[in-house]
Amino acid sequence: MQDDPHGDLGALLRSWRDRLSPVDVGLAPATVGLAPGSSRRAAGLRREELASLAGLSVDYVVRLEQGRARRPSAQVAAALARALQLSEAERDHLFTVAGLLPPSPGEVPSHVPPGVQRLVARLGEVPLAVFTASWDLLSWSPLWAALLGEPAAPHGRAPGTRPNLIRSLFTGEPLHAGENGIVSRSGSIDRFAASLVADLRRVHGRYPDDRGVNALVAELLAASDAFRQLWVSGAVGEHQSERKVMHNRIVGDVEVDCDVFSVAGSDVRIVAYTAATGSEAAAKLDFLRVSAVAAVR
Repeated sequence: MQDDPHGDLGALLRSWRDRLSPVDVGLAPATVGLAPGSSRRAAGLRREELASLAGLSVDYVVRLEQGRARRPSAQVAAALARALQLSEAERDHLFTVAGLLPPSPGEVPSHVPPGVQRLVARLGEVPLAVFTASWDLLSWSPLWAALLGEPAAPHGRAPGTRPNLIRSLFTGEPLHAGENGIVSRSGSIDRFAASLVADLRRVHGRYPDDRGVNALVAELLAASDAFRQLWVSGAVGEHQSERKVMHNRIVGDVEVDCDVFSVAGSDVRIVAYTAATGSEAAAKLDFLRVSAVAAVR
């Protein structure tokens, strides 16, 4: 086998995996060494943990690290970059070593900066999720899944397709599995829909050549009269925060504030649900948090 002119993909993956603390991905702290009763022999991630975070099989991660698989798809490379919390420069190098073109600046960013990933992993008291500018769901905290349900895998779509908030709203394709969901909002559902479409038009103007955004707009224009009417209105805006009442099958209705934060320099969004300390909603979130931690263990 000829040497890879760009570097050893397997060695890179191993080194990036070894340097990543389990704490920064929301796992229990690593125990270095072979102390009695220790379940870890190194400070970094196990292959099994990397595979789970990236949504890959352990066997495929092993083959990549051993050099028996050398050309992952762009979707796999992006998933590995997020799971390994790579910087943008490291992400681009991973793509190059894998024989892929790094993402273009004209595409909607789907890379979650390491600092944002650490924030999601460490803020266990808050239901958090990270979305792209076009509202593809990228990552989420255990409490987000406990409150809303695990994100639903889109059916009948190309591998790597992510759940999308706007598609869910206008086509009924579920964003989350199970019976949990939004009961009411501080604003009307029509206002919410108009806000998201105006926001998408703003993103479309910023990334006019992004294939994913163009495909989403074309799909919704064909599938939804409501979307089409809002789109042709030409309204442009930015989606704002609001208060919501969520229904959870375990704790019932939970009233939360929903805030949207934009990450400077990356164009991803953090959505957070919070409740006032001492409130009934906060107590319900505390109960769900304990349930989520127990489920992870």
